[in-house]
Amino acid sequence: MNRDPALQHPLVHRLIEARRVTDALFAVVKPEFLYERPIRERHRIVFYIGHLEAFDRNLFDRRLFDLPALSSELDQLFAFGIDPVDDGFPTDVPSDWPSLEVVSEYAAQARAQIDQKLTSLEITNEGMRTASAEQLLHVAIEHRLMHAETLAYMLHQLPIEQKVVPQQSVNTTFGSGEITGNSMVSVPAGSTVLGMSREAGAFGWDNEFGELRVDVPAFEIDRHMVTNGAYRAFVEAGGYRDKSLWTDRDWTWKEAEHIEHPAGWSLREGNGDGARGWRLRTMFDDIPLPENWPVYVSHAEASAYARWVGKTLPTEAQWQRAAHGAPHAASGNFDFRSWDPQAVDAHPDNVSAFGVEGQFGNGWEWTSTLFDALPGFEAFPFYLGYSANFFDGQHYVLKGGSARTAACMLRPTFRNWFQPRYQYVYAGFRCVRGN
Repeated sequence: MNRDPALQHPLVHRLIEARRVTDALFAVVKPEFLYERPIRERHRIVFYIGHLEAFDRNLFDRRLFDLPALSSELDQLFAFGIDPVDDGFPTDVPSDWPSLEVVSEYAAQARAQIDQKLTSLEITNEGMRTASAEQLLHVAIEHRLMHAETLAYMLHQLPIEQKVVPQQSVNTTFGSGEITGNSMVSVPAGSTVLGMSREAGAFGWDNEFGELRVDVPAFEIDRHMVTNGAYRAFVEAGGYRDKSLWTDRDWTWKEAEHIEHPAGWSLREGNGDGARGWRLRTMFDDIPLPENWPVYVSHAEASAYARWVGKTLPTEAQWQRAAHGAPHAASGNFDFRSWDPQAVDAHPDNVSAFGVEGQFGNGWEWTSTLFDALPGFEAFPFYLGYSANFFDGQHYVLKGGSARTAACMLRPTFRNWFQPRYQYVYAGFRCVRGN
């Protein structure tokens, strides 16, 4: 049997690299603001300092190796994130949390305990057998990388003055400079496969398993993601004031929250010099709205726009069919290469067999499909609630990936999901029209 010392194993190196990514994100926040909550639906930033190490500790302990006791109270406190629905927002205050010194010491000790065990661990070639060392390491790596994206869009909402600007933070916009209209691409009738077989031997999360072949009638789909410029036309035409474009629940939400435009947009009124116009808050700046970047909106907002143009959002199967043949790991705006989007036509070689551009990277894409299990779904026994807790008819599937999505999660089978009235994800959309 082939045995590789753990510290020589690529998965251990990937875990260490994933730690570097999240450590660098925490360093973006000035220490005095680590107890802020930039998004009311999420925990305070300090929670995630403890959570990432607690998750690894709770995952590995008694499965991969036995770990010495540390703090059962903190193990539990930092065990799980939150996804409140129906206005069930957290009500904690900063003083409810341990001090930064306590949290940082817990995180450091948990990491040190794991590293000491990894030093002597030998990883046998068991493949993706349930709870094998390879599977558990993959889970730890991708869980951390998912949080690297969650943290990024959280920090995006943090006031710029509360952040430390990294030396390399300038985003370069490539592309044609202006997208005038969005041509549509014809996708012929055919079948597509959602999910994958467990026999494939590849890593995937529990919701990715169970192959489902779907026959998809012919349809048309936008060549590019909908841009800020196209969406601005919807805003300025009164789209946020036309009730006929919104479902009852979406309209009620929009009205209650006084939402009049995408999150991150602001309208600068003229100050006598005619300098009036829409602006966008990027991670570290406030700039004139880039017309050719993809617009980032909630599912509710994307659906209203689609109705306005007489189209719909694609189903998960339509999106997957349209992506056939796309070199998802070739080029594009992903894998933490940029803090912000780029033009929707920046990477014309990131194109499917049908001519659909940019489906992988630069922004997740909403679908009209509710998140649910594929045939034969089996929850991970070591993470029972990862997917199953969200098969509730209140979350929609997103596909593709953003600038802050790790390359390993650009695989076509990966399924992201969020609530329809959540504005903060790096998520845009494209529209479809049936033939």
